[in-house]
Amino acid sequence: MTEVLYERLTPTEFQNRLKKAPIAYLPLGTLEWHGVHLPLGSDHLQSQGFFKKLAERVGGIVLPPLFLGPDNFKEIDGFEYYGMDVHGYAPNHPQQLPGSAYWIPNDLFSAILEALLKQLQRAGFRILVAHGHGPSTDHIVQNSAELSKKFDLTILTVWQASDKRKPDMEFQFDHAAMNETSIMMALHHDLVHIDNLPKDPMKPLAIIGKDPRRYASAKHGEKIIRLHLGRMEKTLKNQLSCLKELGY
Repeated sequence: MTEVLYERLTPTEFQNRLKKAPIAYLPLGTLEWHGVHLPLGSDHLQSQGFFKKLAERVGGIVLPPLFLGPDNFKEIDGFEYYGMDVHGYAPNHPQQLPGSAYWIPNDLFSAILEALLKQLQRAGFRILVAHGHGPSTDHIVQNSAELSKKFDLTILTVWQASDKRKPDMEFQFDHAAMNETSIMMALHHDLVHIDNLPKDPMKPLAIIGKDPRRYASAKHGEKIIRLHLGRMEKTLKNQLSCLKELGY
């Protein structure tokens, strides 16, 4: 198979891929609770797996995941709670969920992202596709116009390629529920452990979205992936055509 991971390319391989398609793919990850049935790296495992497929079809290079990111935050008695600590079992009674170790404030995430974009522009990339952890992806969407102008990059997310939003069919659009669990089943079936979830449907799961025990499947995950591969392939080929017309 064609090598698309940045860290595994030689300088010559890097230059060849960059010349054909100056696209960088950035998996926005976390080390975060995703229920008892999914791995802590589920955010980047989904986006990285998707980006590898997309890079094989369109060209470009997949960056290492960025596992630090912003999220909801609350401090109680000097202890920090964030993400699903706050929105998990009982929002009014935060609790530290095991494994989460990723939170940084918005201004620090912005500074890290801008440092990264500066390096990508310097290396010769013209397009960035970033996707993964919800709050990180939201940050890209909200600031893409300003960042694009500042770093002379076309900046996209998978969500921005969607014309009509259908939550069940979006890419990474819940938290460890039907949507993300289905995508993980399609990309990393060996890492999904549905049997770890309680059999009692009344027991809280600390996830957001439709119950994966009832609704998640690899088949549904494959449908989501196919849909967005098609959308992103069309979008990126159009962007590459525009670059070619401009002489890049």
